[in-house]
Amino acid sequence: MSKFTNTHIDYTVGFKNSLNIAKKMLTAKRVDRFPAASMPMQKLTARRLQHDHQSHSIDNTLVYRLGHSSLLLRMQGEFILLDPVFSLRASPVQWAGPKRFHDVPVDIADLPSIKTVVISHDHYDHLDKATIKALDHKVENYVMPSGVGNHLRRWGISDNKITELAWWEAVQIADSRFTATPSQHFSGRGIADRDRTLWAGFAIEGLHDRVYFSGDSGYFPGFKEIGQEFGGFDLTMVETGAYNDLWQDIHMLPEQSIQAHIDLQGKLMMPIHNSTFDLSLHAWYEPLERAHLAAKQHQVELITPLIGTAYNVSQAQPTDTWWRCPNTAPHLVTAVTI
Repeated sequence: MSKFTNTHIDYTVGFKNSLNIAKKMLTAKRVDRFPAASMPMQKLTARRLQHDHQSHSIDNTLVYRLGHSSLLLRMQGEFILLDPVFSLRASPVQWAGPKRFHDVPVDIADLPSIKTVVISHDHYDHLDKATIKALDHKVENYVMPSGVGNHLRRWGISDNKITELAWWEAVQIADSRFTATPSQHFSGRGIADRDRTLWAGFAIEGLHDRVYFSGDSGYFPGFKEIGQEFGGFDLTMVETGAYNDLWQDIHMLPEQSIQAHIDLQGKLMMPIHNSTFDLSLHAWYEPLERAHLAAKQHQVELITPLIGTAYNVSQAQPTDTWWRCPNTAPHLVTAVTI
């Protein structure tokens, strides 16, 4: 069976690189791997979702961060879930592996009917078997890159719900158009299936707004091509977390995430892929702090809403630096205050 490849790099982890990564993992001095206290968060209930739905025009796009790269969108009155992972751990087993810092802000029972679930690739922090199976009775459609659908079919998801796309292919579902776009990453859920499925970002075009979901990616020239192809985006949700100099080919540094947003011709940027799982060596809050500082430098309008709260893409709304809470990030607060 053939393997998928990136457009700009052939990402392989050789012996020397593996040795360097292992050495760094074993010797790095870690600070604030996890929040020192409970993270501030808004519980998202069925009642609150209904209130938000009724309080905003159906023409307005609402976005909720649910943690890591999991997001809930409301576009044209329909709900779209991006990379939903609701399990305790991003892992093939629930007795070991990266454990979430905070609860999922919404219970599956409180979610409305989901028009479309979008999956960017098959890594465990983006595609979770237990979540997909628990959600399925609420979901009409699944959209994902080529090959990823085989996982869902094995889990009992109906084939007629699944759409798989190659890069630049698109599907229209109700009033939203989903286009799989290139990203610079890799795939696989075990030792024998490396790059057997495709990875992608997604451009989602509604009647009034156009948004971009990066999935996972290193920084590459493809972001400019995507920005030019779609003429910019009202909101970009860009990977900003789980990075390191040793693997920046496949996970952007925060400053590169800001540049990706600029390349994409975005108006608003929401940093994602952070604040839920410890998947690298940086402090849990570092991605948001570095993105916040880089955004100021480049005059990028960054939105960092509290997890579980609604953000109306069509209206300017203040968002705060909630990760600087002294209870959860005392080292950072001290550094910033000085």
